[in-house]
Amino acid sequence: MFRNFKLISHVVFGRGCFAQLDDILAVRRRTPGSFIVFILDHVFSGKTLESRIPVRDGDMLIPADTRDEPKTRYVDEMVAQVKAHSDALPDGVIGIGGGSVMDLAKAVSLMLTNPGSAADYQGWDLIRNPAVYHAGIPTLSGTGAEVSRTTVLTGPQKKLGINSDYTVFDQVVLDPELLAGVPADQRFYTGMDCYIHCIESLQGTYLNAFSQSYGEKSLELCREVFLSDIPDADDKLMMASYFGGMSIAYSQVGVCHALSYGLSFVLGLHHGIGNCVAFDYLEEFYPEGVKEFRRMMEKHNVSLPRNLVAGLGDEELETMTDVALVLEPLWENALGKDWKQIITREKIRELYQRM
Repeated sequence: MFRNFKLISHVVFGRGCFAQLDDILAVRRRTPGSFIVFILDHVFSGKTLESRIPVRDGDMLIPADTRDEPKTRYVDEMVAQVKAHSDALPDGVIGIGGGSVMDLAKAVSLMLTNPGSAADYQGWDLIRNPAVYHAGIPTLSGTGAEVSRTTVLTGPQKKLGINSDYTVFDQVVLDPELLAGVPADQRFYTGMDCYIHCIESLQGTYLNAFSQSYGEKSLELCREVFLSDIPDADDKLMMASYFGGMSIAYSQVGVCHALSYGLSFVLGLHHGIGNCVAFDYLEEFYPEGVKEFRRMMEKHNVSLPRNLVAGLGDEELETMTDVALVLEPLWENALGKDWKQIITREKIRELYQRM
């Protein structure tokens, strides 16, 4: 059976296109009393970007605390906040920020129309009801969250996405001007998420011409951005993120992402830096990719934290291993259908202990 996955309905790209947001949303406002929910990364609170958001009377502007990875509990709290605001559903949920805000906006839009907790839907195709209209406006590039069919959340028992066709944004606004001022280390870690997506996708057993075409272009753009000096780096990084997300839509990521989820769940590492920490120890699986990644680190004067797992006990290591092993499609993409004969609990513990 060939996958019949959903694409984003509308995409606008270009420097300054954020200024069109009011016009884009105007057609979504159904009645004079309706409202839209804007979820904004808290780092922009009180900043110029916040003042540019086209908030109208009755709308909600929710600052999102992105110091931690998105949690199912936090999604539930936001949903309750929106429902307390009005008995009616909003005309839209708009996420403005990095990958964490993209995931929060997608999750809130889903949980406004589906009963229970966000934790109930961590997995593949568990969502039953379409989300309310939702749009993503990234201010960081690399995660591919603006294009993916998943919203990655940490729940009480696992870190796992809500993977669904209903998760996909209805609209994305890609304005490279919004990337200006991102701290250099954060830009690198998020950009490396894209680079690692491509390495894992292009070497995976799920690879096909569709994912390969997007992945190769994304990888080419990543190399331009992180191995050379170009004037339009933010524009190209934004497109690399988009193409990288498209690549894994019809493919999958692999060993690094599986291990990164365990690091995030137990240590609270943000996704980008978690991927970088894990990838640096994966020469066994991605030798050329790791070598090139280290060249990128050297060029951008990046030093990764070391010995993060050194003080963990057996229980925490077992939890990390459990979280990684749940991600079976990632292991199969990386190693094939017989991956369980290659990757054992002991092998995963050994990889973690190197970190």
